[in-house]
Amino acid sequence: MDVQAELLVLVGKLNSILWGPIMLVILLGTGIYYTIRTNFIQIRFLKQAFRQVFGNAFKDRDSKKEGLSSFQSLTTAIAAQVGTGNIVGVATAIAAGGPGAIFWMWVSAFFGMSTIFSEAVLAQKFKTTRDGAVVGGPAYYISQGLGQKWLAVIFAICIVLALGFMGNMVQANSIAVSINNAFGINQLYAGIAVALLVGAVIIGGVKQIGKVTEILVPFMAIIYILGGLIVIILNIEVLLPAFKMIFVGAFSPQSVGGGVLGATIKEAFRYGIARGIFSNEAGLGSTPHAHAIA
Repeated sequence: MDVQAELLVLVGKLNSILWGPIMLVILLGTGIYYTIRTNFIQIRFLKQAFRQVFGNAFKDRDSKKEGLSSFQSLTTAIAAQVGTGNIVGVATAIAAGGPGAIFWMWVSAFFGMSTIFSEAVLAQKFKTTRDGAVVGGPAYYISQGLGQKWLAVIFAICIVLALGFMGNMVQANSIAVSINNAFGINQLYAGIAVALLVGAVIIGGVKQIGKVTEILVPFMAIIYILGGLIVIILNIEVLLPAFKMIFVGAFSPQSVGGGVLGATIKEAFRYGIARGIFSNEAGLGSTPHAHAIA
């Protein structure tokens, strides 16, 4: 067995441990807990949420001296979710868990709204200023709110690895593979180009990131939504059958086409919840860093 094969086996074993039943129950359970404690805030304040995103946020475009504007924090938080996160997360969920995984992604997203709301509130409450810059995030509210500095240290190390290495590798690989498939450009060259572009942005610090994302993300979102609508319109005749496959596959995968990819309810649930966090990042602890400096 070569090194690559051994690495794949190791990653597979670690993945089955980290994304086992306990983690999935905790992830979904946290969303249910916050939903109950906030009295279904994702429903009660849905109108206000839309008004904040499409109304007030645009009126506060200029970033403050010590941080970012609300709009910049929003675009920074969702920059990695629109496009790459949604496409890769959904595609891998279907490939591994069948169409039913999409239903559980929806469930995860619904309850995850209260989770990510709570993360943002905590980030604002426990943010602080260091060396003239506003900083905050889970490490701060774990340390100050829970009084567990050791746990905050563990989180800080894990999030650096997750965002600085694992997450970036998945996204960069997705971009390189897509460009190679579409235009035949060598994946190495695509990776180098992505690294240079990212470096040009982050070298300017968080304010530079905010300025770039507030320009790019709205266009990304518009193109992404229009692209999705075009695909739906061009395949409108299979829209209802697709919904049927999703709902049936969530509870009886073997009834969908005689067992799509051999998926089971357990696999649909597992991959739907697991890939859901890659799509919306609710509970991951990554987006509160951007919300803290709004």
